Amino acid sequence: MSTREEILLNIESKQARYAHLKNGQLQDLIVERQGTRQITGNIYRGKVKNILENIQSAFVDITEGDNGFIHISDILENKKKFEERFEMDFDTEEEKDNKKASEEKELDESTNIGQVLKPEQPVLVQVVKEAIGSKGARLTSNIALAGRYLVLLPNTSHRGVSRKIEDRRARSRLKRMIRLFEMPKNIGLICRTASQAATPEMLIDEATELFYIWEKIVEDFEASDKPQLLYQESDLIKKALLSAIEKKVSRLLVDDYNVFQILKTMHKTYEKEHPLRIEQYRDKMPMFERFQVEREIEKSLGRKVWLPSGGYLFFDRTEAMHTVDVNSGRSSNDGGGLEETLVKINLEAAVEIARQLRLRNIGGLVVCDFIDMRARKNQRRVLEKLNDSVRGDSAKCAILGMSEFGLVEMTRQRSRQSLEQIVFETCPYCQGKGLIKNYESTSIEIERAVRKAIDVKAQYGLKLVCHPNLKVYLDNHTESRYLRSIAEEANACLELNTSDTLHLNDFEIYSTINGEKIEV
Repeated sequence: MSTREEILLNIESKQARYAHLKNGQLQDLIVERQGTRQITGNIYRGKVKNILENIQSAFVDITEGDNGFIHISDILENKKKFEERFEMDFDTEEEKDNKKASEEKELDESTNIGQVLKPEQPVLVQVVKEAIGSKGARLTSNIALAGRYLVLLPNTSHRGVSRKIEDRRARSRLKRMIRLFEMPKNIGLICRTASQAATPEMLIDEATELFYIWEKIVEDFEASDKPQLLYQESDLIKKALLSAIEKKVSRLLVDDYNVFQILKTMHKTYEKEHPLRIEQYRDKMPMFERFQVEREIEKSLGRKVWLPSGGYLFFDRTEAMHTVDVNSGRSSNDGGGLEETLVKINLEAAVEIARQLRLRNIGGLVVCDFIDMRARKNQRRVLEKLNDSVRGDSAKCAILGMSEFGLVEMTRQRSRQSLEQIVFETCPYCQGKGLIKNYESTSIEIERAVRKAIDVKAQYGLKLVCHPNLKVYLDNHTESRYLRSIAEEANACLELNTSDTLHLNDFEIYSTINGEKIEV
């Protein structure tokens, strides 16, 4: 059966949303809001604010709220980091030719950051990781300008080809081609996966364009005397177009006329590579509702996700990791035996976990608790299915083996805010716990506070103020009468008042003699 893929681009006044559908099912989602635009890839003239020599790092003002963070390894020329970042291998012959120059340029790994950076020093940096929560953006001085076919490396002479290009002839052809490009020797190039389909003229044109962009960045850096943005990475509109071409989707559907016109114009540059249909959505029903995307987003904001066989996934988050619990739920044995039923649920779970990680944009450490299976071969089947399912993820994923308890540890690259962080904020009432103390617990605390006010603070005229709902509980469970009796036994007097401005778990005790609050 042929696979039908399409990309939907929803443009609203305060946000833009990208949805990738495969056979009608949502596979990937990106949400960008005006106040939280993506800055990964942006290049800035920054200013060093302070240096932390104990962790070999510095904080840099890049005019994006919190200061960015840069480590010594992101300042020194680091070939391994380039290889990991762009999933490519450098041309070893080119490396040999430039080994001497590279050795002269590359700083020793034992270099102290204080030797390289000083407070108030201007620096040219690029964002490699979005600011998340209280953590500032991760920065690097190893600049990389990414185009459709090539990546320009202004600070290194390395030239290489993406590992994803497996055809040996294509690799050799591209290596020869970029080696012949008339560019300064100290500037490197990477051939991206899409370069296989590009003509020499297309590659030369893009290399020239990227080089001119780099010259403009340097010119603006030298002309400026304060932190500022020098180069902005592609916005969601261009990313959607390039993604559609790369994935060879059949159609890109957009619900805004102006953006539709922009996409049509931009596509002319790439139309030889893929004959993409770009259409404007005109129906009155909102596009994301028509294609059931809105419903999928709501499911991805919940903690429980049902599986086709009746099992379900339960997502939870701690400070250190995300956890996914696989449960049998309403599933029933269809005659294939208990073990096979559990395997079926786990296989469905593996596919859905990979999809939900993309939709929720969960990053960092993830622990998946699959239903226990006896046979090792079944554990391998589930693990293989999980590996297959994350293969198309744009974020890098690393999966470890399955433990005897059915636990699978994995990591997923964290590149931007998660869907939860974009849509929600911490509950001001429970402070993100999802729980508050029950009435009985609070009443016990009140009793303790009343005794302390009398016995320790020697206060005999007391006024207790609490939330109206808590007062109803105290009255209905004879707690009010009991608290008054405690006061009477100590020859004290207790009044009970309410204030709906108080938290359900909060209460205050005042002196009826001078009106001052009693700290208990």
